[in-house]
Amino acid sequence: MPKGYWVSVYRTISDPEKLAAYNKLAGPAVKAAGGRTFARGGRVVAHDAGIAERTVLIEFDSFEQAVAARESAAYQEALVVLSDGVERDFRIVEGID
Repeated sequence: MPKGYWVSVYRTISDPEKLAAYNKLAGPAVKAAGGRTFARGGRVVAHDAGIAERTVLIEFDSFEQAVAARESAAYQEALVVLSDGVERDFRIVEGID
């Protein structure tokens, strides 16, 4: 079964306090849903139309698990706290089996 991945690229962070509050809630929500964080805010080299901004990569055992984690009540609570504190490109991607 192919794994699922969350890929987030933060285009702008307009409210670091909202991002910090989101991280406090999102981390445990992701972990409870079976997510494993592989990259979060480290060094980035961007090419082509990419931007060298905060990037997050989280792996789940399946694509369906990744989708369910995004829809979970705990993660939805984290999104409410984040609200308009950032502009990001968030994707759920199916891996190759």
